[in-house]
Amino acid sequence: ALPISDTERLEGILQNQLGLESISTASNADVILLNTCTIRDHAESKLYDALGPHAARKRKGEQLAIVVSGCVAQQEGEALLKRIPEIDLVMGPQYTSRLADLLEDVSRGHQVVATDPSLIHEDLSRPIRGHPVRAWVNVIHGCNEHCTYCVVPGVRGVEQSRTMENILKECLDLAEQGYKEVTLLGQNIDAYGRDIMPRRTFADLLTYLNENIPSGTIERIRYVTSHPRYFSDRVIDAVASLDKVCECFHMPFQSGDDSVLKDMRRGYTFESYMSIIRKIRKIAGVDASICGDVIVGFPGEDDAAFQRTLDLMEEVKFDNLNTFAYSPRPNTEAANWENQVPDEVKSERLQIVQRLAAQHALERSERYVGQTVEILVEDRNPKNMEQVMGRTRQGRQVFFDGDINELRGEIVDVEILEARTWSLVGKMITA
Repeated sequence: ALPISDTERLEGILQNQLGLESISTASNADVILLNTCTIRDHAESKLYDALGPHAARKRKGEQLAIVVSGCVAQQEGEALLKRIPEIDLVMGPQYTSRLADLLEDVSRGHQVVATDPSLIHEDLSRPIRGHPVRAWVNVIHGCNEHCTYCVVPGVRGVEQSRTMENILKECLDLAEQGYKEVTLLGQNIDAYGRDIMPRRTFADLLTYLNENIPSGTIERIRYVTSHPRYFSDRVIDAVASLDKVCECFHMPFQSGDDSVLKDMRRGYTFESYMSIIRKIRKIAGVDASICGDVIVGFPGEDDAAFQRTLDLMEEVKFDNLNTFAYSPRPNTEAANWENQVPDEVKSERLQIVQRLAAQHALERSERYVGQTVEILVEDRNPKNMEQVMGRTRQGRQVFFDGDINELRGEIVDVEILEARTWSLVGKMITA
């Protein structure tokens, strides 16, 4: 989500400040901008593959500017220029709002590397949003945690919270444009506000937005991502009581084994994580959606440790689970450890958690059958143009017959007729 939000802001600068327009054919472009994410494996090799054709154009004498932005740019810096000297601008995510000025330097014939990690993030540009109904809103940049597998602190810098007033201003602007849903973004959103004065909390922000966004405009507020170590009971109370805040919790657990969690430097245990889940079920209700992230095959994860991950999954029964096989990332501690898990074992364990996650997701979907739920309509069903797609407050996709031109952005009542693993099928209730 964070790279998507960054891309929307970069596109906003290119169009609104520089007067450029997006085109579908890269071979005709005057500016090629590749915004990168380094969370997944092989990010660097994928970038070099994508850059190849554009670098070849420049070697043939074509006039174009090549820009690499985002986390890989921050991580690699000048090494990108040594590998592909045709690149004109390398810029970290903290330079997003300065793209226009940096391209001005490029136009003067300079090759620019902008990766100072101490630069203060500024959300000044108006993004070109990728969706007409829901929008991303950054509330805190960076991360102060140092999980042993994660590159984020090194490439996105320390935590920098936006003021509540600044965040509200962006939300009100979205409301004027007709948006109905916002998702608040932060690598560790529970850290929101601890770096600003007067000190705020994420629960304060949720309450402030809920009270100050006019009714009839933005109807739903979501957020990602929580950290179990810092998660507050006040956030559960806010989700349970605030009418705009959706009953959906994103709570990565990464592993169910205490020893692995300690090696990851996550700062919590199986039992402390489950204590949070039990509070969510008690306060926000059993129908509240709980989503998670898990990494299998972390160095030192033996069969018993992996079984404890499966045990945690069985206790929680996640509505949705993002599953990852561990891959060593550059400049992280765990990448240098000797007790790496063989790739074939990682692959087998990933398949096991994916099958179990799908089983639990179907069980959670089945509880909707026969219920009538509120659906915010977003788009057409890409596989059936006679149907539209929307989501429940808990985030489940729902497909039903309808005209997207009439229904997009509307909240309608839908009776759920069929449960699928990751989605639902229903019938709109008409007056």
